[in-house]
Amino acid sequence: MAKYESEVKFLPQCTVEQVYGKLSNLETFRPILENAANNPMIAEKLKEAGQDPAQLEKLKEVELTGDSISFPVPMIGLMELRIVEREENRCIKLEAVGAPLDANLWIQVLPVSAGGSKMRLTLKADLNMMMKMMIGKKLAKGIDQMADMLAGLPYQMM
Repeated sequence: MAKYESEVKFLPQCTVEQVYGKLSNLETFRPILENAANNPMIAEKLKEAGQDPAQLEKLKEVELTGDSISFPVPMIGLMELRIVEREENRCIKLEAVGAPLDANLWIQVLPVSAGGSKMRLTLKADLNMMMKMMIGKKLAKGIDQMADMLAGLPYQMM
């Protein structure tokens, strides 16, 4: 199993309870997805970055429940990330379902002595040597980007 860890992200204004509360219920992401899919400013930023703003339409195909998020993936079909374990105010473990390989994602949240909290993501994926060479760097970059995105969420507004 290949292991990819994000940098530790500090959330100085957020308690562990706030972060865990939001991330342990995937349904809380619905307003964020709806806002992104219908936000003309995001579409304009994609255009400026040379990307197709029509990609935002794919966000409307994402299905959310409290325990899972499902989305279509080209050439694979429907893929799902499902919460398989919760350790209250500490860790959330998700498993890839419908993926061409076995993969797990851990979201770890810990308190910081000065107040606030810190978070780190860990991805373990069953990759053969060729796959590691082809997508290993992209997975490492992607796990850091995902951690940045999660660290930027409004946890205080729960």
